[in-house]
Amino acid sequence: MNKLSKSQIIIHREKSVNYQLKDCQWIHNSAKFTAVGGKPNLKGVINIYRLDDNDIQTVQEYEKSIAIECATFQSSSINKTHLAVGNFEGDLEIVDLEYSAKSLYSVKAHQGLIYCIDGIGGLGIGCGAPELVTGGKDGSVKIWDPREKLPVAKMETAIGATKRDCWTVAFGNAYNSEERIVCAGYDNGDIKMLDLRAMALRWETNVSNGVCSLEFDRRDIKMNKLIVTTIESHFYVFDIKVQHPTKGFGYIKNNVHKHTIWTVRHLPQHREIFTTTGGNGSIYLWKYMYPEDRYITESDGDKITNPGKLQLIQNQLISTQPINNFRWCSSKLGLALSTSFDQNIRLLIFTKLNLY
Repeated sequence: MNKLSKSQIIIHREKSVNYQLKDCQWIHNSAKFTAVGGKPNLKGVINIYRLDDNDIQTVQEYEKSIAIECATFQSSSINKTHLAVGNFEGDLEIVDLEYSAKSLYSVKAHQGLIYCIDGIGGLGIGCGAPELVTGGKDGSVKIWDPREKLPVAKMETAIGATKRDCWTVAFGNAYNSEERIVCAGYDNGDIKMLDLRAMALRWETNVSNGVCSLEFDRRDIKMNKLIVTTIESHFYVFDIKVQHPTKGFGYIKNNVHKHTIWTVRHLPQHREIFTTTGGNGSIYLWKYMYPEDRYITESDGDKITNPGKLQLIQNQLISTQPINNFRWCSSKLGLALSTSFDQNIRLLIFTKLNLY
C-alpha cells in the first residue's frame, strides 16, 4: 500500500487549557465532549466543549471540590448526560451535565485515589443493570449499582498481602443479562479477570510491568480479544475466545513504541482496528489479523488460542508530552479526541479507515 492510500492522522483542532487533563469523553448524539481533571489548587474540573467551524469552544465550566482522575458515560442512558467520575480522595459521583453538574449519586468508594472507572449497561451497550466498576490506590476493585450505596461485588487484596495500585479496569462479555466479566490491571503487572456471574476469579497472569490500560475489543459480545498495555513499551493482544485450563490464553507481544503505552482504544465501527498512545506523544494505528486456524489442539486434547498478527497502519507524533487519554467518536468514523500532559485537547481525524 503506497503512502497516499494509507490512513493518515491529522490534527484537526487543538485547544490549550489551564488545568491538568485526566480524562475525556464524547457526549453521545452531539458534537460536544467533556474533559475532566484538576487545577493547581486541587479543585476538580468538568468542562464541556463544542466543535464549531473555526475552533473548540467552551460551552460550560464546572468546578468540584476535589480533583478528578477518571470519568465515564458508559452506565448512563443514551438520552441522558449522566457522567460518573472518580476523584483523588476516593469518592465516586454521578453528575448531571444538563443541570449544572448536579450530583445524582455519591459514595465513598475507595481509601485514596480512584485511578480508573468503566461502565456497562448504558448507551444501549450490554445487558442487565447499569453498573460501574472502579479501581483504586487501595488495591481494591469494586462493582457498583447506582441504585445502591454499597458495592454489589468487590475484589480485594488478601489480608497480610501487599496492596498493589489498580491502574485500569474494563467490563466485557456482557452478551446477555447473566454473563459479565471485569478485568483489572495493577502496577506490578498483575492482570485479574473476575467472573461476576460465578463471583470467582476466572484467570490471572502477570506481564512483569505495570498495566496502564486494558480493553476488550467489544463490551457486549462473548469474549473475543483483550489488549493490555504497560509502562515498559510493551502491549499484549490476548485471544480470549478459548481458555486453556492451565496455560490460559494465547497472545502476541509488541514493543514498537519504545515508551510507556498509556492507552488502548478499539475503533467502534471496526473491532479489529485499534490505537495505542505513547509516552513520547505518539499515536499508533493497528489492525489485528486472525490466523487461518484460531485454535491449537494440544496432545492432551485441550485447546489453546492461536494468536494472529498485527499490521501497523500508521503512526504519528502529535505532542511533546505523553498522550494520557484517547477516545473514538462512535457516531463519526475516524473522528477522535485526545488529551495529553502538555495541557492540550486535540481533535483528530483518521482518514481512509473504511479501506481496512
